[in-house]
Amino acid sequence: MAIWNKSPTLELLNNQLKDSMCEHVGIEITAIGDDYLVGTLPVDKRTVQPMGLLHGGANVVLAETLGSIAANLACEHNQYCVGLEINANHLKSATSGKVTGTARPIHLGRSTQVWEIRIEDEQGSLTCISRLTMAAKSNRN
Repeated sequence: MAIWNKSPTLELLNNQLKDSMCEHVGIEITAIGDDYLVGTLPVDKRTVQPMGLLHGGANVVLAETLGSIAANLACEHNQYCVGLEINANHLKSATSGKVTGTARPIHLGRSTQVWEIRIEDEQGSLTCISRLTMAAKSNRN
């Protein structure tokens, strides 16, 4: 059973990334499953640190993007979600290609959500694992 309370297309989600940091660094949403959201980030001159390794902050941008989008798809129709806290453990470096992040819920409550985002390189090796806590807020309209 799907966890989503909203059902946008990949095209709509990717259009919402335009004119933002997400577009600037090349994030693309690539799949929506019943309980997960997947996106990619290129490892290139926009996302590496001076030593040529994927910047830890770029991992966090991908993780927060995926978790935030997923949280907002899963929250009630009269709510929206905003980030409270994020952490990331950088486990293996990436120097080229792209990384793929998958966001899955750990907890979907009425006032908070917790998401785990696993980021892997093109060989399927785990490069980063992140946990994102989101607050669900009521729309005031």
